[in-house]
This record gives sequence, structure tokens and C-alpha cells, in this order.
Amino acid sequence: MRLTIFVVALVACPGVGAVAQAQTAQMHQGQKDQLDTNKDGVVQRSEYQAFMKRAFANLDKNKDGVLVDSEVTGVLTADQFAATDANSNGSVTQTEFMNRVMADFAAADKSGDGKLQ
Repeated sequence: MRLTIFVVALVACPGVGAVAQAQTAQMHQGQKDQLDTNKDGVVQRSEYQAFMKRAFANLDKNKDGVLVDSEVTGVLTADQFAATDANSNGSVTQTEFMNRVMADFAAADKSGDGKLQ
């Protein structure tokens, strides 16, 4: 899945410009700029995590603390949703979402230093 959720979540966040293909594992400069809140040229794990919490909140249209397929239609594929729904109950909690996106971050962090260049 690698960073698919990352790019998809960017699409769902207000104030973020157009995002290229959802399957890319590379960050575009505009995406990096949105995530790099301390402007040090890298995306720290904590910056990514904070951004993804906001992404979840933006996707959770009815603010009930879970995502259902109707809230992510056109944003996540059925396969992506199923992969994120760890307990297969038809909804994605913030914990499930964060576990998935942080696993994506860890996979992208090839050096293991907690930063994406």
C-alpha cells in the first residue's frame, strides 16, 4: 500500500493543492511543504502524524469518530479501505487509520531516522 493513504489523505485536507497520482510513493514539493511545518526541509514523524490526524478529522464528515465507505468514496478504493479496517467491521477508527498511515510512513522511511526527505 505504501504511502497510498498518505496521498489520499492529502486530497481530503482543505488548503492542499492538487495531488498527482494516488499510487505514487514520492512526495511532491507542494505536499512536502504542507507537511513540513517547522520548515527544516524534511517531514518529521510527528509532523506527518499531526497532519494525518487532521486528515482523519476532515474525512470523518459526520464527526462520529469512524470512517465508513460513504465518507471515503472517491478517496479510498475498496481495497484500501479494507486494508485499513483492521478488524473488518466495515468502519475505520482513528486508531486503525493512524496505524495504517504510520506503517506507511515507516515503510517510506528507508533510513529509519523518523524523517522523510
